[in-house]
Amino acid sequence: MRLVLTGRHVDITPGLRQLVDRRLARLARHLGNALVSAQVKLSVDKTGHCADVTVHARGDHMLNGRAAGPTWTAALSASVEKIEHQATHMKGKWDARRRRKPPAAAAGDGEAATAVSARGPRIVRLSRAQFKPMSIENAAIELTASGEAFVLFRNVETDGLSILVRQAGQFGLVETGK
Repeated sequence: MRLVLTGRHVDITPGLRQLVDRRLARLARHLGNALVSAQVKLSVDKTGHCADVTVHARGDHMLNGRAAGPTWTAALSASVEKIEHQATHMKGKWDARRRRKPPAAAAGDGEAATAVSARGPRIVRLSRAQFKPMSIENAAIELTASGEAFVLFRNVETDGLSILVRQAGQFGLVETGK
């Protein structure tokens, strides 16, 4: 982060510079690498110490905080607190935008998710299965043990794909034609 520290009617001492660095470190924790630069203007007038902090975040976002206080610590803390509030609001918008991305673009863990069309239904591949050759009785045993609604298997008698479906406590068999 680039820091420009300006003093009006004030000499910038190393202690004052450390105070500014400590206060801006809180902003760096909130914004992370989105923090581009900061400009701090310190001045003294008849009301007390004034701190005017302007922070440039990514995307040309400018966050401003101006505060006055009896000490430099109070003035800087109040102005940085105002900027932290603005930064929290801005990060909330960024996170909301990130959450609105479609899951197909966000999925990168090996599960293939493809959109049929921009307005049509989305098809998500949940798993890949090998169709085991088994008899209808073995498929019924596997369906009862698994608790699933159906089982897809290769029928050993017809050598075609078959689906065994659980319906109201009974099993229904769907066989594909050749």
